[in-house]
Parts: sequence; C-alpha cells; structure tokens
Amino acid sequence: MYVAPRGTIDILPEDQPYWEFLRAKIAEVTALFDYRRIDVPIFEETPLYVRGVGEGTDIVDKEMYSFIDKGGRDITLRPEFTAGIVRAYVQHGMKTLPQPVKLYTLGPIFRYERVQAGRYRQHTQFDIECIGEQDPAVDLEVMSVAWELFSRIGFQGLNFQLNSTGCPKCRPNYLRVLVEYYRQHETEICADCRRRLERNPLRLLDCKVEGCQPIIEAAPHITDYLCEECAEHLALLRRYLDALDRPYTMNHRLVRGLDYYTKTVFEVWAQGIGAQNAVCGGGRYDGLAEELGGSPTPGIGFGSGMERLVLLMKEQGIQVPELPRPQVALVTIGQEAKVRALQLLNELRESGIRAVIGFGDRSLRAQLRSANRSQVAYAVILGEEELASGQVRIQDMRSDASPELIPQSDVVATLTRYLARG
Repeated sequence: MYVAPRGTIDILPEDQPYWEFLRAKIAEVTALFDYRRIDVPIFEETPLYVRGVGEGTDIVDKEMYSFIDKGGRDITLRPEFTAGIVRAYVQHGMKTLPQPVKLYTLGPIFRYERVQAGRYRQHTQFDIECIGEQDPAVDLEVMSVAWELFSRIGFQGLNFQLNSTGCPKCRPNYLRVLVEYYRQHETEICADCRRRLERNPLRLLDCKVEGCQPIIEAAPHITDYLCEECAEHLALLRRYLDALDRPYTMNHRLVRGLDYYTKTVFEVWAQGIGAQNAVCGGGRYDGLAEELGGSPTPGIGFGSGMERLVLLMKEQGIQVPELPRPQVALVTIGQEAKVRALQLLNELRESGIRAVIGFGDRSLRAQLRSANRSQVAYAVILGEEELASGQVRIQDMRSDASPELIPQSDVVATLTRYLARG
C-alpha cells in the first residue's frame, strides 16, 4: 500500500476549516496593511538560492531538493520565498514603483530537514516582503503584520524575539571575535559546528545540539559590536516597539538560518508547541537585491508555516467556523423520479441553495439516513406517487413533523423561504 512520503501530510477535509480560517485572516490583515499578492514559481535555477541564501547554510548544504532537468539546467524546488520574490522585484523593474513595494504570497516550500511537530519537508508558508525602504518604521510595520495576524487568529502568550546581525561593515569584526572564542572550545562542539566554524561562523549561534548550548550562551553578543548605523537602527526599532507596548526579548543567539539577513532579525513566539514555539521568523535583507544582480535595495520580510499555525490553534483550543454544509437533500424512489429530481437539483443549485442527491439504488430509509448524516435542514422526497401528482414531500430533518406536500413548481421558492427563516 502506498503512503505519503515521509515529511509530507495530507490535509484532510476535517482539517480544512482551520486552513480556510487562516486564509481568511491572512486576506483581512494583508488588506489592512495594503500588501498585494505575488506568486512566484515553485522551482528556480539553483544558483539563485546558492547566491541568495548562502553557501554554508544548512538550507543550501543539506536541505534543498535540486535536480538537473531535461534541458540540462540545475533546478531547485524553492526552499523559501524571499530570494524568488526579490528576483521578481529586480526582473520586473519594481524599483520604478512607489517604494516600498509591499507583497505577500502563500504556497508550498520544500526542505529536506528533520521532521518534527508542525515542520515538514513540504509545507505551506505565508510570506510577507516589504522592499525598497530602510526606515526602522518599516521593520515595525512588518513585525506588526505578524502581530496583527496572530492576534486575530487568537493566539495567547505572543512576544517578539529580537536581535541584530549587523551589516557588512561591522559583522566581520564580530565574526573574528566569535571565531576566536569558539577556537577555545573547538573540542567541545558538535561536528556540524566545527564545519560552521570554518565556513559560516554566524550559524554557530543557531545550533540546536544540547552539548553546544552552554558554549552558545557564553558567546559574545553581536549587539556589542554593531557599527553606529546598525546600533541606531536597532535603538529606533526598540523605541517604536516600546511606543506600541509590544513585548519583546533581546535574544542574542537569534541569527536565523539564511546569509542574506542584515540588521534586524526577529521571531514571534507563542504559548505552546513545546520548545519549538516560534510561529514566524524573518528579518532585514538589505544586500540581497544587489547580490541577485539588481541595484542596492533594502528589504525586510518574514515567513510563517501554515501547518505549524494549525497545530498551535488546536493546542490552544481555538475554535473555527465550520465550512458550509448541504442545506437540502433530494431523496428519490424509482428511475423516473430520479430524472425529475436531477432537474430540481439543478434548479436549487442555480438559486444558490446547497443541495445534494442520493446516488445508487438505495432504499428510502438509507437515503434519509445519509441526508441526516449530511446535516441537511430539509429533504425533498420524490417517488412515483409524487411524480404522478406533480408534487414533492418536504421533510424538516430537524423535527418529527410529517412531511409537507407541495407542488414541484414551488420547491425552490418554498425552500428559499424556509432556509431564510433558519
């Protein structure tokens, strides 16, 4: 028997109300903040991610799904959205638009990583990008999009985790200090950290191996080595967060997993889902457009995994509306009655009434049981007797009253009136 590949899930009908609820909240919040939708390809040329995300990152070194296509091109299923969206910004000349350009998208991303609660090798991500402005107030707005969304969803215990990763001017000095510190502990760290020490030292702070945690905790803080521009940017952002009374914690080990980040990096944490309590993460990427062939263009964004949000909604007991159910079921006895019932079914649907019909050659009792399981309000019963008299029987499925006999020509009007009164 075939099963879904490891790291993927089937989103079954019973979970769809959560997804529809999230999509509706995303639509509300993106409209509120004036973000416009963009959709980019599911696959891109591999060098886009190698240049944008960075060699030495876990995503590029371990997690990308890459292949050579039939045209001999090196292709990768997108492991994240930002590089593709910035590529589209550059390719389509969006720098000529009023800045910043505010974009969002929603769709699958692919990473070959360790499967854990709410994290899969194919998962659906909601992504926000704000490109073309360096003002720390833009950082606040992007963070506010996340805050507003998660507040409207109903999450409890929200707070920001905040840090700065500096910029190309001040980061090299910090990296020298960090490497010197880690050289003193080289025999104590994991194999991955020894590799990171040589190739991508900032990633050392992102290690999750238990034995490396004390070393990370005692590591020097990048905020002590920021240049004047980066320090001022962080100070202004903190002032703005304080002005809005948004709770945040300076998290000196927060660096995120991508090379393109500069200055601000942040996550939103929420109560629940064990130790993995981040519901979104992002930051500023002021050098990415230039790295991808465009002119220097600042930007900031975040991504949030939908499966993770659904998991947290369930943990926090957040109730979501049910999806619309059928309102009317047509129950037939005999082939000729079914022909007429199919005509009535079409008329009901054209009038906006959600109607279903029993299929196969089942008994009246079986069809009524099925209608009851579908939670319809009314059943329209049509057999040979009703067919001959030009009538139907309307059964209120919520009461024990006897069926009402009405003309077939009145079915749509009668049900419209009954359904309107609830």
